[in-house]
Amino acid sequence: MSVVFMGTPEFAAKSLEMLINIDENITAVLTKPDKPQGRGMKIAMSPVKDIAIAHGIPVYQPDTLKDDGVYEVIAGLRPEIIIVVAYGLFLPKRYLELPSIACINVHGSLLPKYRGAAPIQWSVINGEAETGVCTMHMVKEMDAGDMILSKSAPIGDTDTFGDVHVKLRDLGAEVLRETLPLLRNGTAPRIQQDVSQVTFAPPITKEHREIDLSKSAREIYNLIRGLQPFPCATLNGFKIHAASLMGGRGIRLECGDGEIFITELQAPGKRRMSAEEFLRGYVGDGVLDVPFIFERSK
Repeated sequence: MSVVFMGTPEFAAKSLEMLINIDENITAVLTKPDKPQGRGMKIAMSPVKDIAIAHGIPVYQPDTLKDDGVYEVIAGLRPEIIIVVAYGLFLPKRYLELPSIACINVHGSLLPKYRGAAPIQWSVINGEAETGVCTMHMVKEMDAGDMILSKSAPIGDTDTFGDVHVKLRDLGAEVLRETLPLLRNGTAPRIQQDVSQVTFAPPITKEHREIDLSKSAREIYNLIRGLQPFPCATLNGFKIHAASLMGGRGIRLECGDGEIFITELQAPGKRRMSAEEFLRGYVGDGVLDVPFIFERSK
């Protein structure tokens, strides 16, 4: 089949790599434009672009899919299937109607739960015990199309966003691989989503990241692990990287139903460090203008 692949981050790169390994005919890759990254703000290619270039696949990086020129190029390739995995740009209707077989998406949740941009983060933040990956036929409404295949994966009590991301990244490539022959032979199911069960996963904002100490210890703990390793939960300018509900060597914070213990954090302009190291060095050096009260746990 003639395939056009659209994706940007590592989550998508795993699926692209799988398609290359099974010798699918990938005629073009669309990914978001290169952007500055890291402390040095050096221009970096997306993981998807890295893989596409390494395998000689033509790459297109439009700022928007409203551009007629890019559309004409993709239309000229006569794709049978368009595969979208965490691309980051909205697909206009004409792209959805372009492939002769299907335009499909790999989504990191068990739809209809967690439609939207950040399904993995919100699954962890909300304390879910299970999540998964779906392939679905794309429609104009975001993540509302008929599902094809889905597989579930557990979320462990200590799993972070990063941990679950790796699970679903690999599972997504697996589900996509199983979906392709169904599309090829015309047996792919169309399972309608139960609209009464729809929930949403909006992009993570600065407000979402800030810890509210009036909430329960479990809610705060889930927020911290749901935003780790990035973009990180915050508390008055500090990045909070890890916490414990059980005490031990950490920084005790009173919260809505008791206490939570911060075990790793990062002061503004400083490197990430353990709570013990922070208390010994940052506070021990006489720096007293900490914007909230720390108490060493026993």
